Amino acid sequence: MSHKAKKRFGQNFLVDERVIDDIVAAIRPEADDNMVEIGPGLGALTRPLLKRLNRLHVVEIDRDIIARLEHDYPQDDLQRRLIIHAGDALEFDFAALPAPLRIVGNLPYNISSPLLFHFAAYAGRIKDMHFMLQNEVVERMVAEPSTPEYGRLSVMLQYRFDMEKLLDVPPQSFRPAPKVDSAIVRMIPLPAAEIMVRNEKLFAGIVGAAFGQRRKTLRNTLRGYLNEGDFAQLGIDPRLRAENLSVSAFASVANHLDGRMHA
Repeated sequence: MSHKAKKRFGQNFLVDERVIDDIVAAIRPEADDNMVEIGPGLGALTRPLLKRLNRLHVVEIDRDIIARLEHDYPQDDLQRRLIIHAGDALEFDFAALPAPLRIVGNLPYNISSPLLFHFAAYAGRIKDMHFMLQNEVVERMVAEPSTPEYGRLSVMLQYRFDMEKLLDVPPQSFRPAPKVDSAIVRMIPLPAAEIMVRNEKLFAGIVGAAFGQRRKTLRNTLRGYLNEGDFAQLGIDPRLRAENLSVSAFASVANHLDGRMHA
Protein backbone atom coordinates (compact mmCIF):
# COMPACT_ATOMS: atom_id res chain seq x y z
CA MET A 1 0.00 0.00 0.00
CA SER A 2 1.45 3.33 -1.05
CA HIS A 3 0.94 6.48 1.01
CA LYS A 4 1.38 10.11 0.07
CA ALA A 5 2.57 12.33 2.92
CA LYS A 6 -0.12 14.74 4.11
CA LYS A 7 0.99 18.28 4.81
CA ARG A 8 -1.85 18.96 7.27
CA PHE A 9 -0.51 16.21 9.54
CA GLY A 10 3.10 17.38 9.19
CA GLN A 11 4.14 14.02 7.76
CA ASN A 12 7.81 13.40 6.91
CA PHE A 13 8.62 9.70 6.97
CA LEU A 14 11.97 8.43 8.24
CA VAL A 15 13.64 6.13 5.69
CA ASP A 16 17.34 6.09 6.69
CA GLU A 17 18.04 2.61 8.08
CA ARG A 18 21.23 3.70 9.83
CA VAL A 19 19.38 6.45 11.69
CA ILE A 20 16.56 4.03 12.53
CA ASP A 21 19.09 1.57 13.99
CA ASP A 22 20.71 4.38 16.01
CA ILE A 23 17.36 5.47 17.42
CA VAL A 24 16.35 1.95 18.45
CA ALA A 25 19.79 1.45 20.04
CA ALA A 26 19.31 4.69 22.02
CA ILE A 27 15.83 3.62 23.19
CA ARG A 28 17.01 0.15 24.25
CA PRO A 29 13.55 -1.47 24.26
CA GLU A 30 12.97 -4.42 26.59
CA ALA A 31 10.34 -7.08 25.90
CA ASP A 32 8.03 -6.15 28.79
CA ASP A 33 8.19 -2.36 28.32
CA ASN A 34 4.90 -0.45 28.24
CA MET A 35 5.80 1.46 25.08
CA VAL A 36 3.66 3.79 23.01
CA GLU A 37 4.66 5.24 19.65
CA ILE A 38 3.24 8.57 18.54
CA GLY A 39 2.54 8.73 14.81
CA PRO A 40 3.90 5.38 13.56
CA GLY A 41 3.65 6.54 9.95
CA LEU A 42 5.02 3.94 7.54
CA GLY A 43 6.43 1.84 10.37
CA ALA A 44 10.10 2.84 10.31
CA LEU A 45 10.30 2.50 14.11
CA THR A 46 7.24 0.29 14.54
CA ARG A 47 8.82 -2.71 12.82
CA PRO A 48 12.12 -2.85 14.75
CA LEU A 49 10.34 -2.06 18.03
CA LEU A 50 7.87 -4.92 17.55
CA LYS A 51 10.80 -7.31 17.06
CA ARG A 52 11.89 -6.51 20.62
CA LEU A 53 8.60 -5.84 22.43
CA ASN A 54 5.82 -8.16 23.54
CA ARG A 55 3.31 -5.39 22.84
CA LEU A 56 3.36 -1.90 21.32
CA HIS A 57 0.69 0.79 21.54
CA VAL A 58 0.53 3.32 18.70
CA VAL A 59 -1.44 6.58 18.50
CA GLU A 60 -2.27 7.66 14.93
CA ILE A 61 -4.61 10.33 13.57
CA ASP A 62 -4.39 9.47 9.84
CA ARG A 63 -7.08 6.94 8.87
CA ASP A 64 -5.14 5.89 5.77
CA ILE A 65 -2.12 4.99 7.90
CA ILE A 66 -4.37 3.14 10.35
CA ALA A 67 -5.73 1.09 7.44
CA ARG A 68 -2.17 0.41 6.32
CA LEU A 69 -1.18 -0.77 9.82
CA GLU A 70 -4.22 -3.03 10.00
CA HIS A 71 -3.24 -4.48 6.62
CA ASP A 72 0.40 -4.98 7.59
CA TYR A 73 -0.37 -6.36 11.06
CA PRO A 74 -3.61 -8.39 10.80
CA GLN A 75 -5.09 -9.02 14.23
CA ASP A 76 -5.95 -12.71 13.75
CA ASP A 77 -4.28 -14.01 16.87
CA LEU A 78 -5.83 -13.68 20.33
CA GLN A 79 -2.70 -12.01 21.68
CA ARG A 80 -2.71 -8.59 20.02
CA ARG A 81 0.85 -7.28 19.82
CA LEU A 82 0.15 -4.01 18.01
CA ILE A 83 -2.60 -1.99 19.68
CA ILE A 84 -3.80 0.90 17.53
CA HIS A 85 -5.37 3.97 19.13
CA ALA A 86 -7.05 6.10 16.45
CA GLY A 87 -7.05 9.80 17.25
CA ASP A 88 -5.10 12.93 17.99
CA ALA A 89 -2.17 12.50 20.40
CA LEU A 90 -2.92 16.01 21.71
CA GLU A 91 -6.25 14.73 23.04
CA PHE A 92 -5.18 11.22 24.01
CA ASP A 93 -5.47 10.19 27.66
CA PHE A 94 -2.14 8.54 28.41
CA ALA A 95 -3.39 7.67 31.90
CA ALA A 96 -5.45 4.95 30.17
CA LEU A 97 -2.25 3.04 29.33
CA PRO A 98 -0.27 0.95 31.82
CA ALA A 99 2.55 2.71 33.67
CA PRO A 100 5.45 3.21 33.67
CA LEU A 101 5.19 4.38 30.08
CA ARG A 102 7.96 4.73 27.55
CA ILE A 103 6.93 7.12 24.77
CA VAL A 104 8.66 7.37 21.39
CA GLY A 105 7.91 9.04 18.11
CA ASN A 106 8.69 11.28 15.18
CA LEU A 107 6.52 14.20 16.32
CA PRO A 108 4.79 16.48 13.80
CA TYR A 109 6.94 19.59 13.86
CA ASN A 110 3.97 21.94 13.50
CA ILE A 111 2.54 20.90 16.90
CA SER A 112 5.65 19.70 18.72
CA SER A 113 5.55 22.22 21.60
CA PRO A 114 1.87 21.61 22.49
CA LEU A 115 2.55 17.87 22.37
CA LEU A 116 5.52 18.18 24.72
CA PHE A 117 3.41 20.10 27.25
CA HIS A 118 0.63 17.50 26.89
CA PHE A 119 3.10 14.70 27.71
CA ALA A 120 4.43 16.72 30.66
CA ALA A 121 1.00 16.49 32.27
CA TYR A 122 1.54 12.71 32.53
CA ALA A 123 5.17 12.90 33.67
CA GLY A 124 4.42 10.99 36.88
CA ARG A 125 3.42 7.93 34.81
CA ILE A 126 6.32 8.12 32.35
CA LYS A 127 9.70 6.37 32.58
CA ASP A 128 11.27 8.12 29.58
CA MET A 129 10.56 9.63 26.17
CA HIS A 130 12.57 9.64 22.93
CA PHE A 131 11.44 12.02 20.21
CA MET A 132 12.46 13.14 16.76
CA LEU A 133 11.97 16.89 16.59
CA GLN A 134 13.10 19.90 14.61
CA ASN A 135 16.69 20.53 15.67
CA GLU A 136 15.91 24.13 16.54
CA VAL A 137 13.30 22.95 19.05
CA VAL A 138 15.69 20.42 20.63
CA GLU A 139 18.34 23.14 20.98
CA ARG A 140 15.79 25.31 22.78
CA MET A 141 14.76 22.42 25.04
CA VAL A 142 18.29 21.76 26.30
CA ALA A 143 19.59 25.36 26.18
CA GLU A 144 21.59 26.91 29.02
CA PRO A 145 20.76 30.33 30.52
CA SER A 146 22.21 33.44 28.82
CA THR A 147 22.14 31.83 25.37
CA PRO A 148 19.90 32.89 22.45
CA GLU A 149 18.10 29.51 22.47
CA TYR A 150 17.15 29.68 26.17
CA GLY A 151 13.50 30.60 26.63
CA ARG A 152 10.10 29.64 27.97
CA LEU A 153 10.26 26.13 26.46
CA SER A 154 13.68 25.53 28.07
CA VAL A 155 12.50 26.52 31.57
CA MET A 156 9.07 24.86 31.41
CA LEU A 157 10.60 21.51 30.44
CA GLN A 158 13.90 21.58 32.36
CA TYR A 159 12.19 22.03 35.73
CA ARG A 160 10.35 18.74 35.11
CA PHE A 161 12.69 16.66 32.91
CA ASP A 162 16.33 15.70 32.55
CA MET A 163 16.94 16.13 28.81
CA GLU A 164 19.73 15.21 26.44
CA LYS A 165 20.20 15.71 22.72
CA LEU A 166 21.30 12.35 21.31
CA LEU A 167 21.53 12.46 17.51
CA ASP A 168 21.48 14.91 14.61
CA VAL A 169 19.34 13.76 11.68
CA PRO A 170 19.74 15.43 8.25
CA PRO A 171 16.78 16.22 5.96
CA GLN A 172 17.78 13.53 3.46
CA SER A 173 16.90 10.87 6.04
CA PHE A 174 13.20 11.55 5.34
CA ARG A 175 10.70 11.28 2.51
CA PRO A 176 9.66 13.92 1.71
CA ALA A 177 12.74 15.76 3.00
CA PRO A 178 11.84 18.56 5.43
CA LYS A 179 13.36 22.00 4.99
CA VAL A 180 14.95 21.83 8.46
CA ASP A 181 17.47 19.69 10.33
CA SER A 182 16.14 17.25 12.90
CA ALA A 183 17.43 15.73 16.13
CA ILE A 184 16.64 13.02 18.66
CA VAL A 185 16.12 14.05 22.28
CA ARG A 186 15.80 11.90 25.40
CA MET A 187 13.52 13.16 28.19
CA ILE A 188 13.47 11.55 31.65
CA PRO A 189 11.00 12.86 34.26
CA LEU A 190 12.67 14.03 37.44
CA PRO A 191 11.67 12.24 40.66
CA ALA A 192 8.98 14.10 42.60
CA ALA A 193 11.47 14.91 45.37
CA GLU A 194 13.70 16.76 42.87
CA ILE A 195 11.01 19.03 41.45
CA MET A 196 11.77 22.47 42.84
CA VAL A 197 8.38 24.05 42.09
CA ARG A 198 5.51 23.92 44.60
CA ASN A 199 2.87 25.81 42.58
CA GLU A 200 3.13 24.86 38.93
CA LYS A 201 0.40 27.24 37.71
CA LEU A 202 2.10 30.20 39.39
CA PHE A 203 5.48 29.09 38.04
CA ALA A 204 4.08 28.91 34.48
CA GLY A 205 2.60 32.39 34.82
CA ILE A 206 5.90 33.88 36.00
CA VAL A 207 7.91 32.21 33.24
CA GLY A 208 5.38 33.29 30.61
CA ALA A 209 5.43 36.89 31.81
CA ALA A 210 9.23 37.03 31.98
CA PHE A 211 9.71 35.75 28.44
CA GLY A 212 6.68 37.53 27.01
CA GLN A 213 8.88 40.55 26.32
CA ARG A 214 12.31 38.97 26.50
CA ARG A 215 14.24 42.16 25.65
CA LYS A 216 12.83 43.95 28.71
CA THR A 217 14.32 43.66 32.19
CA LEU A 218 12.80 41.57 34.95
CA ARG A 219 11.92 44.79 36.77
CA ASN A 220 9.46 45.48 33.94
CA THR A 221 8.27 42.01 32.94
CA LEU A 222 7.69 40.79 36.53
CA ARG A 223 6.26 44.08 37.82
CA GLY A 224 2.96 42.33 38.50
CA TYR A 225 4.72 39.74 40.67
CA LEU A 226 7.76 41.26 42.38
CA ASN A 227 8.64 44.59 43.96
CA GLU A 228 12.14 45.93 44.68
CA GLY A 229 12.10 44.34 48.12
CA ASP A 230 11.29 40.93 46.63
CA PHE A 231 14.18 41.17 44.19
CA ALA A 232 16.52 42.07 47.05
CA GLN A 233 15.23 39.25 49.25
CA LEU A 234 15.67 36.75 46.41
CA GLY A 235 19.11 38.05 45.50
CA ILE A 236 18.07 38.66 41.89
CA ASP A 237 19.27 41.72 39.97
CA PRO A 238 16.10 43.32 38.54
CA ARG A 239 18.16 44.66 35.62
CA LEU A 240 18.63 41.15 34.27
CA ARG A 241 16.46 39.74 31.50
CA ALA A 242 14.53 36.47 31.59
CA GLU A 243 17.19 34.68 29.54
CA ASN A 244 19.75 35.32 32.32
CA LEU A 245 17.70 33.58 35.02
CA SER A 246 18.31 29.89 35.74
CA VAL A 247 15.52 27.35 36.14
CA SER A 248 16.23 27.17 39.87
CA ALA A 249 15.99 30.98 40.12
CA PHE A 250 12.58 30.94 38.44
CA ALA A 251 11.55 28.23 40.90
CA SER A 252 12.75 30.39 43.80
CA VAL A 253 10.60 33.29 42.57
CA ALA A 254 7.52 31.07 42.31
CA ASN A 255 8.10 29.45 45.72
CA HIS A 256 8.70 32.87 47.31
CA LEU A 257 5.37 34.15 46.01
CA ASP A 258 3.56 30.90 46.84
CA GLY A 259 4.85 31.13 50.41
CA ARG A 260 3.57 34.69 50.70
CA MET A 261 0.14 33.65 49.37
CA HIS A 262 -0.15 30.98 52.06
CA ALA A 263 1.44 32.92 54.91
